[in-house]
Amino acid sequence: MPKAICIGELLIDFATEKKIKVPLSELIKNATLEELMVTLNFGWAPGGAPANVSAGLAKLGVDCGFIGKIGDDPFGDILKKTLEDCSVDVSHLKQEKNARTTLAFVATREDESKDIFFYRNPGADILLRTSDIDVNYISSADVFHWGSVSLSHSPSREAVMRAIQIAADNDLLMSYDPNWRPTLWDSPEDEAKELIWQTMRFANVAKLAEEEWEFITSTSDLDAGSEKLLDGGVNLVVVTRGKEGCYYNDGVSKGYIDGFEVDVVDPLGAGDGFVAAMLFKLMKEEKGAKLPDSRLREIMVYANAAGALTCTKSGVIPALPTAADIKQFLSEVVLQTC
Repeated sequence: MPKAICIGELLIDFATEKKIKVPLSELIKNATLEELMVTLNFGWAPGGAPANVSAGLAKLGVDCGFIGKIGDDPFGDILKKTLEDCSVDVSHLKQEKNARTTLAFVATREDESKDIFFYRNPGADILLRTSDIDVNYISSADVFHWGSVSLSHSPSREAVMRAIQIAADNDLLMSYDPNWRPTLWDSPEDEAKELIWQTMRFANVAKLAEEEWEFITSTSDLDAGSEKLLDGGVNLVVVTRGKEGCYYNDGVSKGYIDGFEVDVVDPLGAGDGFVAAMLFKLMKEEKGAKLPDSRLREIMVYANAAGALTCTKSGVIPALPTAADIKQFLSEVVLQTC
C-alpha cells in the first residue's frame, strides 16, 4: 500500500508561453480552436495539481498512490501511463465511459497572473464518487494530500470529503493546497470560500499561493491571515510567492525564504513541485511535532529549490525534479555563493 495518497484532478494542460491581454475565456469564445492553436501556439502536457504532487513525490522516491477519474479515451490512456511511468500507484484511478478527460487551457496575463479555462461538460474528474473511495487504501497510508478543484462540483465533492474524513480518522499527515480556480465555481465568492474553509480545518499543513491568499483569508497580510488558519486548526501555513520564494508560519516560528533565480521555461506547476518536496521532508519528521526554526528553514529552502527546478522545463510532470536533481542544484548554488 502507498505511504502517500493524493486525490483530485488529473487532466491535460494546453499551455501557451505567449502573454495575453484579455481573459482566456473571451479569447476561446471568439475564436475557432484552429485559430487558437495557431495564434497562441498551445502545447499540451499531463497536469492537475494533486496528480502533479503524486508524481513529484514518486520521483523523490516516495511510494505514492493517486485517486481520481479520467475519461476512457486516448487522453485518459496517456494520463494513466504518465503516472505509471513515474511509479505512481494507479489502482484507484478510474476511467469513466460517460465523460471525456478534462482539459485545461492555460495562459499568462501581462501582469504575470495565470489564467486558466477548464473544458468540462462534465469532465471525468468531477465524476469521482463516494463508491470509488476505498477505506483500507487510504487508512493504510501516512500522508494524504488534496485540493479544492474537485470540491467545485458533485459527485467529486462528496467523494473527496469522504476521503478527507477517512484520512483524518486514521491520523494521517493531512496536506491541503486549495489551488483556487474561480472560473470553476458556480458561486466563487460564497460557495468556494465556504468549502475551502470547511476542509481547511482538517489540514495539518496548508500551502497557499500568494495570488489566492487575500480571497481565502480576507487579508493581504501574511501574518494576520496565517493566524486565522492556525486558529482554525492548521499546524503549518506556507505561502508560495513565485520568484520571491515563500513564507512559513507554525505559530512559533515564521519567516520568509528567498527564491532561486533560474531560467524560467514554464512556471506552471512550480507550486506542486514545492509541495511534493516539502511533504517529502515532512514525512521524515514526527507528525504534529513543532520543528526548530532552523529545520523549517531547511525544508523551505529544499522546497523552493524543487519549485525553481520545475520552472526550467516544459510540462509539469516531466519537469518535476528527483532528489538527486535537487541535491545537485543546491550544491551548485552553494558553490556559486562561495
